Amino acid sequence: MNSGLGRPCLERGGFEGTPPLRRLPLPRCPAPPMASALEDPVLIRPFRGHRAAVTGVAFNADAAGLATSSLDRFLMVWKLKTQCRAYKFVGHVEAVTSVQFSPDGQLLASASQDRTVRLWIPCIHGESSVLKGHTASICSVSFSHDGHFLVSASNDKSIKIWSVRRQRLLFSLFQHTHWVRCAKFSPDGRLVASCSEDKSVKIWDTRNKTCIDSFLDYGGFANFVDFNPSGTCIASAGSNHTVKLWDIRMNKLLQHYKVHRAGVNCVSFHPSGNYLITASTDGTLKILDLLEGRLIYTLHGHKGPVLSVAFSKGGEKFASGGADAQVLLWKTNFDSFDYKEVLKHHIRRTHIDDPPHLLDIYPRSPHLHGEKLQSVEVNPTFDVTNTQTLDPPVIEISSSSSFSTPDDVSSGDLQYPPSSVLATSSKRKSENESESAVHNVDKQTGISPSLGNALEHIVEQLDVLTLTISILEQRLTLTEDKLKECLENQQKMLHQGRQEE
Repeated sequence: MNSGLGRPCLERGGFEGTPPLRRLPLPRCPAPPMASALEDPVLIRPFRGHRAAVTGVAFNADAAGLATSSLDRFLMVWKLKTQCRAYKFVGHVEAVTSVQFSPDGQLLASASQDRTVRLWIPCIHGESSVLKGHTASICSVSFSHDGHFLVSASNDKSIKIWSVRRQRLLFSLFQHTHWVRCAKFSPDGRLVASCSEDKSVKIWDTRNKTCIDSFLDYGGFANFVDFNPSGTCIASAGSNHTVKLWDIRMNKLLQHYKVHRAGVNCVSFHPSGNYLITASTDGTLKILDLLEGRLIYTLHGHKGPVLSVAFSKGGEKFASGGADAQVLLWKTNFDSFDYKEVLKHHIRRTHIDDPPHLLDIYPRSPHLHGEKLQSVEVNPTFDVTNTQTLDPPVIEISSSSSFSTPDDVSSGDLQYPPSSVLATSSKRKSENESESAVHNVDKQTGISPSLGNALEHIVEQLDVLTLTISILEQRLTLTEDKLKECLENQQKMLHQGRQEE
């Protein structure tokens, strides 16, 4: 019985440094020298199909499909059931930097260095709509938890909120002074967390479109940020090798880990909120127990930097993507808790009318964790030729309205959304095609390519002007607020002077 993956090699590292300040855990039996294989995360299989670094991974709602994005300009959807297939979606003209399924799995969003966000229907038709508005490369895209909105972060220093149903820009958020690396919605959709190379992590209120809090990290900038499942904390992945957890209710640093030897590129919370997995340029994944404030696993398998990682919705699997163009699918195993009740508790908190909860689930004293913490090393070996996990066949799907179904593809291979969604998408697609007619005007009306290029340049300049006006409006608002504050202080001083007289 040869799986071709070999038996994971488990080694326990040594412990150095002072134990972190935390609430004492429940008494436990001493751990055996070798951890049980049933409790450790194990590699299910690697997926190879991309030609360049894998920048994003995302599971669909039932964890039966995995979407990946890559610098090779393609999206891929891997079907994880018995008959494994891979579907390559072609549409972006430059590197794809981020990908995410909508909560119901009916749509797929991608962001690219070509300055566009695309909404895809993940079926063999390859239908997609293009969202334009950013004036520089887009680093991340993410759905709100109800699936009604998208948030994107870009090198144009802005964050943009989009309507999924209308497929148009709603508003932009400006205050970052450098490239914005990532933006995520809170579980209830009221807040957005963003991180930038200006070394700040900001919290935004989507109702009044203002920044309500900012965390500064002078040691380096954050590459990635996300909310925990209950929406009370955020985790940031630092270029300075650190992972930090912030309590957004108390504006306080809760936990500070320095367990990697290079920059941290991505993090993902387990759905229970008890664990955090991190991906780093040092080539490893690390799993942190947030309740006890300690590192528990170090996972090897990628050859080079690990750029992305994500848990499935139920937490039973996770996937990682690396600069080696590989996607690794893992089985979690280590979470032995019955966390279904915890998940229900978190879901209740995503209702917009719920009051903010006061449950402190993480140790509240900030403490630094050194690089040599005790952890179990999981190192899958590929010494035996892999004969049972062949790379799945790849079917290329172009984002075109005209398509032909390959003979060997059945209609059940990819999930089809309801006809109403297809109709809406087709309608939106025709609208987008009419809006982008200026880009294809030389083909449709016989206008010379030079005039078409000139018109495209004018459209780009209009985008820049729109961005400039938005920035000026933002600065004018800030100036008015400062002026108002100065006048109020002057009135207070005059009032105090009269009272003293």
